[in-house]
Amino acid sequence: MIRMREADSSVARFRPGDLVEHVRYGYRGVVVAFDATCQATKEWYDANQTRPRRDQPWYHVLVDGSTHSTYAAQQNLRPDTAGGPIRHPLVERYFRSFAGERYERNELPWGV
Repeated sequence: MIRMREADSSVARFRPGDLVEHVRYGYRGVVVAFDATCQATKEWYDANQTRPRRDQPWYHVLVDGSTHSTYAAQQNLRPDTAGGPIRHPLVERYFRSFAGERYERNELPWGV
């Protein structure tokens, strides 16, 4: 997986800590990390029903009200309008605090 770098952040619409909503599936979540392009395996990508372009930012999102995370393409996410904190068991692991509109990310790398 490509770790977030300054060069990558210029193309990403969302940053770690941003609240997002999936356009198609409607779930809310918080961005915990992102890749400049899709880093999933060919098998995973081919199994994805929608197959968004791989050459765009992809986000690791902790899903509100669940215990799982998703890997979503930028074109499938929009800013969350519901507001409020995300209920996910890993929020406290990857974020320092919630500032009302977004989370403050800590230094722990995603996936650790």
